[in-house]
Amino acid sequence: MTTRSAVDLVPEPDLYPFASRWFDRAGPRVHYVDEGTGPAIVMFHGNPTWSFLYRKIILLLRDRFRCIAVDYPGFGLSERPTAYGYTSAEHASVIGQLVDHLELQRFTIVGQDWGGPIGLTVALDRAERVESMVFANTWYWPATGSLTAFSLVMSTPVLQWMIVRRNFFVEVIMPRSVARPIDPRAFRMYRDAQPTPEARRGVAEFPRQIRLARPLLARLAAQAPARLGAKPLELVWGMKDPAFGGERVIARWLRDFPHAAVTRIPDASHYIQEDAPEAVAGAVQRAVGRAG
Repeated sequence: MTTRSAVDLVPEPDLYPFASRWFDRAGPRVHYVDEGTGPAIVMFHGNPTWSFLYRKIILLLRDRFRCIAVDYPGFGLSERPTAYGYTSAEHASVIGQLVDHLELQRFTIVGQDWGGPIGLTVALDRAERVESMVFANTWYWPATGSLTAFSLVMSTPVLQWMIVRRNFFVEVIMPRSVARPIDPRAFRMYRDAQPTPEARRGVAEFPRQIRLARPLLARLAAQAPARLGAKPLELVWGMKDPAFGGERVIARWLRDFPHAAVTRIPDASHYIQEDAPEAVAGAVQRAVGRAG
């Protein structure tokens, strides 16, 4: 596979005090962190973020858990492959192979935004090895309504140009999707992880995937409740999220996962890991505790 190099970014050590690890047996060379010991927690990010999004949660959990957070190809410090479609299915395949390479057993999935469908796909394909799940401000069913409209708008030539050429998701979407401003030094870590138009192919593809990933989402909607419904599930929800903050989305989760526990965070938005990291860390501890 022909690939581009990973971005030239050295995270500030006081913000991201983790050793970088690398995995390339699935094709693209992907970056991940693997911190702490104990029950394994695998953390899945969304768009346009990377494992940096989970930095505060890792620091809260690594004394008791093994915290694994991965950058998808095209995100964070991972490679930007040229012969790669940046689809959600491809990301799930790559990260799933990393999970298998690490020989994880009885692990917990944590996902937000696109980390929900991607993490749930990894879990569905390894249901017998999944211990519990934590999801925040995400979905797993074929998109309708406002999600489809968002996808259509963001897929237009003008918005695709803005995403690729002006880093629109980082510069515009992210600041509008947190309840508290991100510290400027931390925000630079998101900006510098997508430094050039060539580096942003993955960011531009994700909004298109809301519609194009319908087969993957239909499979999740059909199979995940039956195969994973008995697993302890914690939903931790930023209620100020303009995309997923409504009760209708929570109700959709509870329809298929009626035993899920829900924690609503009234003053958190879409990037709940930035707004309320303690709430996410607490949900992880409860999920693992419920699994026994």
